[in-house]
Amino acid sequence: MTAPATTPATTATAPVIRLRGLGRSFPGPPPVTALHPADLAVHSGEYVAITGPSGSGKSTLLHLLGLLDTPTAGSYELDGIDTARLSDRDRSTLRGRRIGFVFQSFHLLAHRTAEENVQLAQVYNRTPRTERGAAARAALAQVGLVHRTHALPSTLSGGERQRVAIARALVNRPSLLLCDEPTGNLDSANAAAVLAQFDELHEQGFTLLVITHDPAVAARAQRTVRIADGRLTEPGREPAVVGPAGSGPVGSGEA
Repeated sequence: MTAPATTPATTATAPVIRLRGLGRSFPGPPPVTALHPADLAVHSGEYVAITGPSGSGKSTLLHLLGLLDTPTAGSYELDGIDTARLSDRDRSTLRGRRIGFVFQSFHLLAHRTAEENVQLAQVYNRTPRTERGAAARAALAQVGLVHRTHALPSTLSGGERQRVAIARALVNRPSLLLCDEPTGNLDSANAAAVLAQFDELHEQGFTLLVITHDPAVAARAQRTVRIADGRLTEPGREPAVVGPAGSGPVGSGEA
């Protein structure tokens, strides 16, 4: 196994993710509850899959976990930081420093090399220009693509493009890798290579949360949390759902 070029930023005591009664609803008429209030904890180094059918609330949960949206109920702590107390600017800064995103669509700039695409994450994170190249090359080496540093996306296979996207997610040493249907645009061989990369990152101590509808992808994780009709449940645990207002939690869903 290749030694990690970057290591995840972690906090000694707090879970990477702690949800307490986190919920999201949208005004009507009629009002729509996309995510029912739920509790969940994901600790440093865990590999967790969240699975559910289309329309189950996966996208809503992704946007909340990625600090791309704000909840209408409960709280979300990332590395012990209460995100509800942050300004929009501070939320953006926290997102850039603590979360690495991997999407179904690779979101690579066509006329930028693999290294330049990885460096983009550092631009948004305000990494000094003199440090970006070495860090980007180290991240590409970590996913086995150092030989493709100067390649354009059009010359890369689908699996290689997704690994460039993973390198971009890794380059700022995030606390959390948040992956949305990461194999959705890949054939079976490339999907297997990306999942093997996730296995290796998990072994290196990274915290991964993969949102997927594919049971085979979810099966690679340590834990699987299911979402259906906006409700989180976890096999073998009490439902990670909070009861009606004032009734208190039904189950914590914590490790």
